[in-house]
Amino acid sequence: MDNQNNINTGAQQRDERLWKLAKRRAEFKKHALTYLIINAFLWGFWAFNSYRHSDFDFPWPVFVTLGWGVGLAISYIAAYSGNVESLREKEYDKLINKN
Repeated sequence: MDNQNNINTGAQQRDERLWKLAKRRAEFKKHALTYLIINAFLWGFWAFNSYRHSDFDFPWPVFVTLGWGVGLAISYIAAYSGNVESLREKEYDKLINKN
């Protein structure tokens, strides 16, 4: 018997919507950690070289930080703002409870 069938027919079947949401949130967390590590490295590299040459010119890592930050913000919104179906359900419940 296929192991995947055993998991799907078990008592605890996972909700596909929740699974996709959990997957998006896990991907966001991985994306955020990568963002922090890479940006820390770039800013550290800039600071080290600037200090070494006594030349604190324009901080070029700002382009990476801001550009990538926009992508990270979009990823956050997709992961934590809820999906369209849940928003529809909330509005529907509000309308039913009004009457």
